[in-house]
Amino acid sequence: MENIVDFAGVIFENIEKTKPVVHNISNIVTANDCANITLACGGSPTMAQHPEEVDDITSACDGFVINLGNMEDSVVEAMLRAGKRNNAIGHPVILDPVGAGAAEKRNNVLFKLIDEIKFSVIRGNISEIKFLATGMSGAKGVDASEADKVTEKNIDYVADMAKNLSKKTGAVIAISGEIDIIADENRAYIIKNGCAMMSRVTGTGCMLSSVIGVFCAANKEHILEACVAAVSSYGYAGELAYKKTIENDGGTSSFRMYLIDYMSKMNWEIFKGGALIESR
Repeated sequence: MENIVDFAGVIFENIEKTKPVVHNISNIVTANDCANITLACGGSPTMAQHPEEVDDITSACDGFVINLGNMEDSVVEAMLRAGKRNNAIGHPVILDPVGAGAAEKRNNVLFKLIDEIKFSVIRGNISEIKFLATGMSGAKGVDASEADKVTEKNIDYVADMAKNLSKKTGAVIAISGEIDIIADENRAYIIKNGCAMMSRVTGTGCMLSSVIGVFCAANKEHILEACVAAVSSYGYAGELAYKKTIENDGGTSSFRMYLIDYMSKMNWEIFKGGALIESR
């Protein structure tokens, strides 16, 4: 394949052409932001989560994002029904394993989803992905542990862990954090876009999973590349949002608004001017 930054032109073009409708089952904290970021990056959101309607709703969409932040039994049933329906019609399914490793009930639901649904992408922070890969995690609640963080010293180890988890699950693995790692079983990409303020706004990880949902729904034949472009675009939008926030003497609320703004303006021309992507 050509250079992935160059290939991203095709990815953005496909989003513009298809304007994919993405079904999100999110949580009460982040649902509105997930819907708005879906719109901002060129998709259209559907947030239905009643188990008796999700088969019909999700069949009319182009992709599906499961966010494990919501643990009600009826919502879990809706996740399973919609996930299986998307598998049957060949649409990409994204899993955000919020809080993986935090509680037995949550872990049981997570493993049931992975056993019964084929995921195209699993996107989490390093502690969530580490739990899936090894059964161990230092996370506190839904936040990544400082001890687990990706650094220049352990980056190759983490990339190999992601490749192995991809081989085990069949999904592209996306680890988000100060350094992002995106991998299938054969290739890994390191992304160094983003800024520290993103970790100070609730739901930025959930929003990223929705962005990945849009990029993958429009690029079903190029899931790995779409995921890389989504994560790098979102991180670069964060950098631009931070710069604008500082210029205007703003804080975290302003940053959240500018993050959505810059995703709504993101295109290939802007992307290739700021994408920081390495292959491993």
